[in-house]
Amino acid sequence: MRTVKEYVLYPFVAIVVLLSSQLFAADEGIEDAAHDRLKLSLDKAVATGLDRNRDLEIARLDRDIARQKVREAWAGVLPQLDAGFDYTRTLEPAVIYFPDIAGSDPARLTPLEISQENAMVASLSLSQAVFNLKAVAGIRASSMVKKISEETYRQKKAEVISTIKKAYYNVLIADEQVAILEQSKARWETALRDSRALFQEGVAADIDTLKAFLSVENIKPDIIQAVNNALVARTQLKNSIGLDPGDKIMLADSLVYLQGEYPDNISAAYAEALSARPEIRQLELQIDAEAQNVNAARAEGFPAITAVGQLQAQTQFDDNVSIKDTDWPVTSSVGLQVSLPIFAGFRISSQVEQAKLGRLQSISRFEDSKADIRAEVEMKLSDLEESRERIEIQQRTIRTAERSYEITRLRFREGIGSQLELADAELQLNKAKTNYLQAVYDYLIARVECDKALGRTVTPSDEL
Repeated sequence: MRTVKEYVLYPFVAIVVLLSSQLFAADEGIEDAAHDRLKLSLDKAVATGLDRNRDLEIARLDRDIARQKVREAWAGVLPQLDAGFDYTRTLEPAVIYFPDIAGSDPARLTPLEISQENAMVASLSLSQAVFNLKAVAGIRASSMVKKISEETYRQKKAEVISTIKKAYYNVLIADEQVAILEQSKARWETALRDSRALFQEGVAADIDTLKAFLSVENIKPDIIQAVNNALVARTQLKNSIGLDPGDKIMLADSLVYLQGEYPDNISAAYAEALSARPEIRQLELQIDAEAQNVNAARAEGFPAITAVGQLQAQTQFDDNVSIKDTDWPVTSSVGLQVSLPIFAGFRISSQVEQAKLGRLQSISRFEDSKADIRAEVEMKLSDLEESRERIEIQQRTIRTAERSYEITRLRFREGIGSQLELADAELQLNKAKTNYLQAVYDYLIARVECDKALGRTVTPSDEL
């Protein structure tokens, strides 16, 4: 027959065991299915995500489309060769009329058929732009668009890498939070056993045992919530990488403080960001593209000169004549075509002004973006330094809190310390570990964001 205490403990234990089993199945797996687990380091997670991320694939296809646009623009200055073949079946013959000079009535007209039942024409036409400023400007503009698409791809790649790294660190801190709570629970269970032993010896009061028991029970809901948070973090990581939600993963890296090298002052960091950020490069290219749009609009008012040539063979014959017996006289011609707009209803001048205004807009966006980037770099470096300082403080605090807890626990076991002192020491130790863990996590996240702000996440050489 179960005691009241067992009825109280059983629901909590069942829930913790259920969620913990799901967490370990997703992370470490069970022994019989260990070979099915995917072991992911941070670098492997990033590499897998870059290969499977759908947003990055869309950006990659946009880049390929832009490259094909450049090839299309070159068609305006390359030779154009066309072949044609026409066949005509005459239903009613064409006739012309001649005066009957030899006859008795000169005013009378005599019909003469000039068409035969079948007619064929084969032709070959060649055209080559000799002077076409609009086509040249179009090539330059499409080249700018191609470069912009490449920078857009770099930007999207940097975003994907940053997202995957943050998701990876989220799983690590979620696991560590579960571990800290489990350690706290184990310490309280030890305190509960000590309290019961002291109570049986008559050294401690029953209230101490009750408080220790409540401390064990109160931490169980936190463990349940932490385990669930770890499961959610894993789902988000698998989604960012492009894995199936049912895949089992095990993280190979741990939440460790690794200090990076960053500029000592804002000016150096800002200069690095301006030289490496894909957003800045996009806006610079956009300004150049707008300048080419101005040239293209102006080119509408210049003449276009095209050299043309044609080679043609034709024949006519009746049904009673074989094709091989027909003649195919050949004709050829060459020439120049010149077109010049005289008046286009102010269309050309309006397009030129629109292109100029568009370039001014791009310049304004460029200056605004530079100001935003400077502020972003300054804030990310400040966050990085702040989290680094917290780590150094918390490293000392943990050692002190651990020593304090051991002393307090020994005092309690000897019967000279109180349950309140032990609870306070446990609280301080748990807080110190949590704060250190949070500081390390904040530092690693700050490094990810700082690398992205400085343009270090993806370099142009990565795309070669």
